[in-house]
Amino acid sequence: MGADHQIAFFLRESQAPDPERRAAAVKGLGRTGGAGYASVLTEAARDPAPSVRAAAALALGRLGTPEAGGEVLLPLMQDAYPRVRRRASVAAIRLGLQGPAVTQAFARLLSDPDHHLRINALDGLDALGVPGDVTTLVGLLGDPDCTVWGRARSLVQRFRDDAAVRAEVIRTARQGPGTARVRALDLLPDRCTEQLLDSLLTGLSDPSPDVRKAVARRLFDVARPETRDALAAALRTERDPEVAAYLLRRLGDLGDERVTGPAVRWLRDPEAGASAVSALAEAAPATAAAHLREVMADRTVHPGPRAAAATAVGAGGGWDAVWLLLPLLDDPEDEVRAGVIDGLGELVENGLRLWERHPVAWALVARLAAGGQHTWRARNALDGLTQALPAVRRLADGAASGEVRAAALSLLDGDDETDEHVHDDVRRFLRGLDDPHEPVRYEAVLGLERWVAATGTLPPGSEEAHRRLTALTTDASHRLRHAATSLLEALDTD
Repeated sequence: MGADHQIAFFLRESQAPDPERRAAAVKGLGRTGGAGYASVLTEAARDPAPSVRAAAALALGRLGTPEAGGEVLLPLMQDAYPRVRRRASVAAIRLGLQGPAVTQAFARLLSDPDHHLRINALDGLDALGVPGDVTTLVGLLGDPDCTVWGRARSLVQRFRDDAAVRAEVIRTARQGPGTARVRALDLLPDRCTEQLLDSLLTGLSDPSPDVRKAVARRLFDVARPETRDALAAALRTERDPEVAAYLLRRLGDLGDERVTGPAVRWLRDPEAGASAVSALAEAAPATAAAHLREVMADRTVHPGPRAAAATAVGAGGGWDAVWLLLPLLDDPEDEVRAGVIDGLGELVENGLRLWERHPVAWALVARLAAGGQHTWRARNALDGLTQALPAVRRLADGAASGEVRAAALSLLDGDDETDEHVHDDVRRFLRGLDDPHEPVRYEAVLGLERWVAATGTLPPGSEEAHRRLTALTTDASHRLRHAATSLLEALDTD
């Protein structure tokens, strides 16, 4: 069928009794017709059937003639049916319609119940280079749809120097509802905090937890005693665990002893408990010890606070800390076991007593040998514990897991020529260059790098090492290629 026959067919069908046939015909005219058929599309825009009006809006947008579209698209943007409003708003953007009436039409759509139309309105105003209705625009910062509030935020930022937009953002930051207020606060630079201070202080009792957290974030940057007093008072009455966790962390970091009572109250909470542990250990270590031990050992408490308590007990030291932690390495909760390993690592770093070193070494080496997700956590806890080195060397030589062998190799220094075992360790690094597991090869290169940094050369009798390192510069692993190349460059420099 030729173009003329197609158009004749569409013209006949545009008068069909069935609205779906009329709609299909109108769409066809938009694809194949020209500006001469704009009057037919304009007439279709007044059709009693919403599907035909939507098709007319779509066709007018395709037609590409603003003069023809402008006459009917603006009324269609106020149509009772969302689909018609959608098609009309998209067509108006496509045709680049301009003028006060177009701006007003898009501004009205900012509050449309259909989120697609709110998106179209924001896109249309952005294309026009105007903010539209400023109050509604800034209010969309609280829209539940991320594609809406994201576009609204971008448009607000674009017009941040517009006096009306700026004033509305400040008003919303002072007294806006919920999420809109939070995002308005995020948009304002730090220098605005002072002028918002009164509203921030009252915001600590806002019904929205998100608002309370957002205003607290601002208030922590205000170095005034009365502000700190207000934050401490807010923590005492806070009931939302997320907000409480934030206040506990920040006040604990500041060493504010007023966190003590609230922290004890929140210790067993699944969400805020870990923050309560940290705050209590930081701000009131003398008070913390007994509470942390109790939480750590209580299997009815959520694993998160128990794990945090175990780590804090290790960091706090104490004559019985080792003996409290070691049995918990067999706790049924994986998260607790991780916290215990970290706690033992804190004890190792701070210095174990002579009679504690071997029991801790044996326990942590057993965790390292077990492999799994805590392999490197156990490795980090063992770092510096010389009593573990004989067992670590055995793991480097014979562990079935490549990850465990790699972790064990990383614990061998290889840079102390006075150590009677260092030459054996260097030979382990050389063997590791041919290991089938990438982590082992990588740690072997790093081990040799430590030796070269200390001695300036590869170990005696390792004529093959340079060739093997050269081969590793083309390995599939990026980090391994980089490590081997860096070591060879260091050797060439020397």
